[in-house]
Amino acid sequence: MKRKLVSVVIPVYKAEDFVGKTIHSVLGQTYKELEIIIVDDGSPDRSIDVCRGFDDPRIKIIQQANRGLAGARNTGIRNSIGDYIALIDADDLWTKDKIEKHVAHLESSPEIGISFSYSELIDEHDKSTGLKQIPTKIKDITPPYILRRNPIGNGSTPVFKREVFKDIEFKANLYGTEETFYFDESFKRAEDVECWLRIAVETKWGCEGIPELLTLYRVNPGGLSASVLMQYEYLEKIIDKYNSAYPEIFSDVVSLAKAYFQRYIARRAVSMRDGTLAVKMLHRALASDLRILVEEPIKTLVTMGAAYFLYLVPIKLYIQLEQAAMNLAKGF
Repeated sequence: MKRKLVSVVIPVYKAEDFVGKTIHSVLGQTYKELEIIIVDDGSPDRSIDVCRGFDDPRIKIIQQANRGLAGARNTGIRNSIGDYIALIDADDLWTKDKIEKHVAHLESSPEIGISFSYSELIDEHDKSTGLKQIPTKIKDITPPYILRRNPIGNGSTPVFKREVFKDIEFKANLYGTEETFYFDESFKRAEDVECWLRIAVETKWGCEGIPELLTLYRVNPGGLSASVLMQYEYLEKIIDKYNSAYPEIFSDVVSLAKAYFQRYIARRAVSMRDGTLAVKMLHRALASDLRILVEEPIKTLVTMGAAYFLYLVPIKLYIQLEQAAMNLAKGF
């Protein structure tokens, strides 16, 4: 029996140091029935020269003026023909069996439209940071849960049935001609969360996770503060958008959603050694909704301890103690 085709969409912008590794991780999949759509989103560096260095008939390169991550994903999806669609950013990696496992999951679950996995965070040298994105829930996921906890975690982990995008597509004329859109390009950050929410409230498709670390999500230290604060600005816009449109669904979790997002940014700040931002966002999280202490006391208190410790002690001492703690943990 012929296996179904998976379209892999890779948006590329300023990724020349990493995109080669990303493509290698896709080409190395045990599931070989792939088309790989690389979207050059007006990248000014040598990223596409790196991409052109791969000689594989499954690779297709599309070039466009810069439209942002959402715009590049939309272009890739428009030009795809697969039964399934997988997204991966140009600096992230997959384990070799990722697509195989997601296809099996989706084929065995008629009601599930999005299959996602756990993620391990890696640094610019492909080494684990010791942090993982492991949601507290991977089944029976509701729209309010997506708003406050985003179980999918990042845009390189989900695999979709094509029908999911068909069911949320909309027409618009943003660039001089009418096009079909899936991700909302007005969101320059957090566009993935907005898309997951739209799928949850506007379609019949369920979202379910595989409890395995199949995605390696790269944390880039460059420009952390500006990047994550802009991300939070757009997350607040998403919260307001969906609370206004569906108050009966979201009104009870608005403050809690803000608290979780603020705590997430505090944790990201800790991982990037920005103690000032970590403490600032943790204070905001606790002011937004103290239920994060009730629902997830250990994670919240650990974040609090790490943020204050990073803020108060010299960075060299912090790094030494952090490494010692990680080494100790490996012994258990």
